[in-house]
Amino acid sequence: MRKLLVSLAVLLGIFFAIDHFAQIESIAEILKQGDWRFFGLALVAEMFWFVATAATYQSVLGAVGVERKLLPLMPIVAASNFVSVVAPSGGMSSIAVIVADARRAGFSSAYATISGFLFVLLEYVGFTFFLIVGLGILLKNGGLNGAEIFATGFLWLSAAILASMLYLGMRSETRLAKALSWGVRLVNRFVAPFKRKGLQEDRANEFAHKIAEGLIQVKKNPRKLLPALLGAVSSKALMLVVFWLMFLAFKIPHSTNTLFAGFALAYLFTIVSPTPAGIGVVEGLVTIGLVSMSVPVTSAAVVILGYRAITFWLRLLVGMLAMQRVGAGSSFTEINA
Repeated sequence: MRKLLVSLAVLLGIFFAIDHFAQIESIAEILKQGDWRFFGLALVAEMFWFVATAATYQSVLGAVGVERKLLPLMPIVAASNFVSVVAPSGGMSSIAVIVADARRAGFSSAYATISGFLFVLLEYVGFTFFLIVGLGILLKNGGLNGAEIFATGFLWLSAAILASMLYLGMRSETRLAKALSWGVRLVNRFVAPFKRKGLQEDRANEFAHKIAEGLIQVKKNPRKLLPALLGAVSSKALMLVVFWLMFLAFKIPHSTNTLFAGFALAYLFTIVSPTPAGIGVVEGLVTIGLVSMSVPVTSAAVVILGYRAITFWLRLLVGMLAMQRVGAGSSFTEINA
């Protein structure tokens, strides 16, 4: 069954690439026009992004009392990123890969689940600084519109719900179970006209118990999450560096404001988008945002396509390869605890 699910995920990734082959061809043509020295530096920055993201997950695991080596976590990060594209859900679908890895490694799925939630929350929090700066610049330049406001609100609402759930889990398992039961009833009432069978309310207690169990170690020493937060901020800074290197690669004049505003939009709509990883949406809205910052439209389009080649398409390929390796064996399940 596991091999079947892995094969299905990889097949979805292949279909996804075929469906967007025209964009891949356009990106390939555009990259030929740039300075490959800066593309090389961008690839180095992207490699460090994988390290920083894996280090974030490693720190989160350490906060819940599970010690893991850094290197074995890198393919897990790549695979979870791949799954979040082929099965988009604001980053939440990647938790399935984390839980599956936990089962193979032999530690509690409760710890894996809570680690996944903490990882997603810290990713949102780590991006908040860049988002606030970017939106402030857009507001000052008159480039802020309803799409950015809605996406920001949705992102912060998701983070608030996730943070509230974790807080309740640390305070009281019973309160969390009640809150989850209420949420299940609300969702079931909403989907009732469209779906005959809703969510199972009795699973709320089981889920609340898992979260409370996983939060025991975090509750004892919450400061252990600080390295994870630093890793989350560092990974965003590395993506900002990639964005900057695209301007240099194509010799396009830019300012610090342009970099922060453009990157904030690119990452925001990668998370909050009606399409997987913002495909098509990111390219269009970031181009509009850069034009509002006085970047010529053709230059803006070139920059964002180059940026997406490194931070989206390359990651998709690496994640597809990692998904096969993670799903096919147990060589990445060492655990030191």
